[in-house]
Amino acid sequence: MTGFGRAEHADDGLIARVEIATVNRKQADIHFSLPRELTALEADLRKLVLRFISRGRANISIHLERVSGCDDSFSVNPDRARALETAFNKISDLVGRPVALEASDFIKAPGVLTFSNSVWDVNEAEKAIHPALETSLKNLVQMRKAEGADLKTDLLKRLNTLETHSSVICKATSNVVERQRELLHNRLREAEIEIDLNDERLLKEIALFADRCDISEETTRLASHINRFREYLDSSEPVGRSLDFLCQEINREFNTIGSKANDAGIGQSVVGAKTELEKIREQVQNIE
Repeated sequence: MTGFGRAEHADDGLIARVEIATVNRKQADIHFSLPRELTALEADLRKLVLRFISRGRANISIHLERVSGCDDSFSVNPDRARALETAFNKISDLVGRPVALEASDFIKAPGVLTFSNSVWDVNEAEKAIHPALETSLKNLVQMRKAEGADLKTDLLKRLNTLETHSSVICKATSNVVERQRELLHNRLREAEIEIDLNDERLLKEIALFADRCDISEETTRLASHINRFREYLDSSEPVGRSLDFLCQEINREFNTIGSKANDAGIGQSVVGAKTELEKIREQVQNIE
């Protein structure tokens, strides 16, 4: 589901700002953007995110800064500074002319100058990040709940349409077997084939034919799936995957009904139902 959450938290002179943006995705796909020296926190932060998100792609941006007035001093790494100077002297010897070492070279060289506010202590950062992340997740969930309420309203309307098609099919169910039996008899008469109603083999074939045309089991399961769908929509737990599975089962029942009934009227209702079901399946992909 789509959503956005933002929060910040200050702790021991450190401010953590967290922004979370989510888009639709069948599985949970979580991506962090945070300082390189804090990558060790990612595993624990991911566990926290998964307590709130079970589906969707989440892009989480974490920004840290120190409170104004905190220590802005820097330190010099003497070993790296001497190594840099030695390297320039070697370059001068190799090219046969002096190569000057500028002040900017010391600044650009990694690790020579280290500013205190550019390196984050993991434990200190965690104290600020964790509350900010949790608050932003709660804000995200509230936004996703609002979207979920709108989706529920839409899905209930589409379920009503689905039940209308199912009701038409159920009403025609009692006539399917009788109609197919009449069609079979008509074909046999047109072929001028005499029928012996006492022939056990013929009676068995008619019984098997009638059983293959009977769609009462499918309509019963269909009603059960739709009722279960409504129950899931009223649940407070994540139900996206369960609804996705039910859509597959409902589609399976309609396919079976269409192939077994061999009836134009029922076939038309099946087509209408499957069209509506496809719209439901598209919306289900957006549900947590």
